[in-house]
Parts: sequence; C-alpha cells; structure tokens
Amino acid sequence: MKITRSGTNPSYPGPTDYFSGTVRVDPMFAAEEPGRVSGAHVTFEPGARTAWHTHPAGQTLIVTFGRGRVQVEGGEIQEIYQGDVVWFPAGVRHWHGAAPGSAMSHFAIQESIDGSPVTWMEKVTDEQYGA
Repeated sequence: MKITRSGTNPSYPGPTDYFSGTVRVDPMFAAEEPGRVSGAHVTFEPGARTAWHTHPAGQTLIVTFGRGRVQVEGGEIQEIYQGDVVWFPAGVRHWHGAAPGSAMSHFAIQESIDGSPVTWMEKVTDEQYGA
C-alpha cells in the first residue's frame, strides 16, 4: 500500500509549449510498474486551454469545478460542467480548457504506452477556440 499525502506533490504551471493562458497542474498519482495510469488535477483560468494532442490509450476527464470546452478534431465545440465525465478514445486528436469568462478544473486520467501518456501538437488558435 502507498499513501500519498495531500500537498506532497508540488503544483506547477502548465508548460507554455502545451497550454495557452494560465494553467496550474497538480500531479495526483502515477502508477508504479507494471501499472501505466497517471492522474492530475488541472485548473484553467477563463479562456485557458491545452494545445491539440492525443493519448495512446485514451483519456478521461472528470470536471470538478466551473465551465469548460472540449473538442475533437472535426467535431463541434462542446460545453462541459462540474460533474461531467469526458472520454477521448485512443489516438483521437482533441483539446480541452476553460470557457470564456469561467475557470474550469478537472481530473485528467490517462495511461502511458511505451513510456508516454500524450503526444502534443500545435496550439489551438483563438479562432479555433472561439468557433
């Protein structure tokens, strides 16, 4: 058994290569071998968002606060709210973040394949975000 005490994993700002706007990442857990799952609590200030990205084994988001936006490539932007659960299948290009005028926080849970949980791509433009 392993207990990770609240506050023992330091918060860090979302890297500017992968996020637009003000984002804070609070790492929650990372499985030890042979496990592959990890999770973080991510907080987006209004209008902040991820870059386009994919996950080799998919990703689950559990919205814990506020109002956000999600989009898969070729699909419509969807609004998400506290209590919503969002699943992105493996390899599906997508982004997620806060709505304009509202912060949003979510748990992000994903698995690593061959040591990587994510493939980052270009940033979501203001035009794409506002579409």
